[in-house]
Amino acid sequence: MAKVKSAFVCTECGAEYRKWQGQCTSCQEWNTLSEVRLAPARPGAGTGAAASGGAGRGGYAGSLSREVVDLGSVDLSEVPRLSSTFAEFDRVLGGGLVPGSAVLLGGHPGAGKSTLLLQTACKLAQGRRVLYVTGEESLSQVAMRAHRLQLPSQGLKMLAETSVETILAVAERETPDILVIDSIQTMHLEDIASAPGGVAQVRESAAVLTRFAKQSNTVLLLVGHVTKDGSLAGPKVLEHMIDASLLLEGGADSRFRTLRGQKNRFGAVNELGVFAMLEHGLKEVKNPSAIFLSRNEEQSAGSLVMVVWEGTRPILVEVQALLDESALGNPRRVAVGLDQNRLAMLLAVLHRHGGLFTGDQDVFLNVVGGVKVLETSADLAVLLAVVSSLQNRPLPRELVVFGEVGLSGEIRPVPSGQERIVEAAKHGFTRAIVPRANAPRRSPEGMEVVAVDKLAEALDAL
Repeated sequence: MAKVKSAFVCTECGAEYRKWQGQCTSCQEWNTLSEVRLAPARPGAGTGAAASGGAGRGGYAGSLSREVVDLGSVDLSEVPRLSSTFAEFDRVLGGGLVPGSAVLLGGHPGAGKSTLLLQTACKLAQGRRVLYVTGEESLSQVAMRAHRLQLPSQGLKMLAETSVETILAVAERETPDILVIDSIQTMHLEDIASAPGGVAQVRESAAVLTRFAKQSNTVLLLVGHVTKDGSLAGPKVLEHMIDASLLLEGGADSRFRTLRGQKNRFGAVNELGVFAMLEHGLKEVKNPSAIFLSRNEEQSAGSLVMVVWEGTRPILVEVQALLDESALGNPRRVAVGLDQNRLAMLLAVLHRHGGLFTGDQDVFLNVVGGVKVLETSADLAVLLAVVSSLQNRPLPRELVVFGEVGLSGEIRPVPSGQERIVEAAKHGFTRAIVPRANAPRRSPEGMEVVAVDKLAEALDAL
């Protein structure tokens, strides 16, 4: 009997080791190595397209070839995409579903992952072959959800199974265009001697399913759970196997959901799709700025609108700041939706180059609507909101601000400044404070654009 071989894989970075050790030398994390039992090679596994792990004949990567070719001779014809029937979903995917690709949809429990994929599958099944595999719910539970959401249930093929071998056998018989796996944490291979959801099972199951998708030119949609810190539950190498990794976010107390791309081989990774959870499922939001700008009629101090760039479009969001005299020796710095370390840096710049001291104040910052701002264009808006709250002076409702703030107090330009100004003018804003390098030669009608070079100039423009 052949000896069972095993390896130790880091759950944070995916590095492999021959024996267990307390610290991963690749990512410097402690106690993250988990044992993975290596399955013996199957007969015939070393030959053919299956062993290569690449895209099979007809896949998005073209037919498999072992011949060396010149890069200039590679066919550049456009790969046909399949619409998911959701414009916001297609936007995050980069234009639609690519045949032969593997897409991972992650999110916290209750975010709406299964609902989104069930809506997509039911609508796509009206014109294409779709196989929906559920490993967490029974067929009756999925049918009840489809009935509650008033979805067309005819034409969608369902399978309640957790064995990857059985799923592949059914998929080879049904030859679906789209294969949905809900979820990858419940799948298991018979050759892997570990429980479903473990490092070995998640890794190997995803690899086998992805290989099948590329060889059969099938769109593979995987559902994945996330841990408490928001990372994908399971080995980190799973993100390297797939073509696109999407994260569906949204609190249980909010009816809005945001879909953001974390990895995408066929489009931009910073695209943002916005959905609303309604009685009949998720509904896409065509104009996200409208929901993020639902402000009170009475303007309050510390509230300001900024323009952030998400993928290929600008979005207007409101940032709120609250400063209160601190009773602690070390004042608090709390930022929701923004980087807390960058907030501390901006407060230091405000003191050094703006002459305003906040060392004795508790500073609380919040981006309305649960949006996470990842770019630096919010720097100037954050500082002006802090100044408004510190001086208890409300800012004009028609004012919009964007710009990056440097350590020397300079206001740096940001990408797509002209498009941000135009988007603000469409929503009725009449005054904008922007970096001088982003100032347009001709301002939009009814819009006054104030161009600034230094933080002191922006404070004087208030």
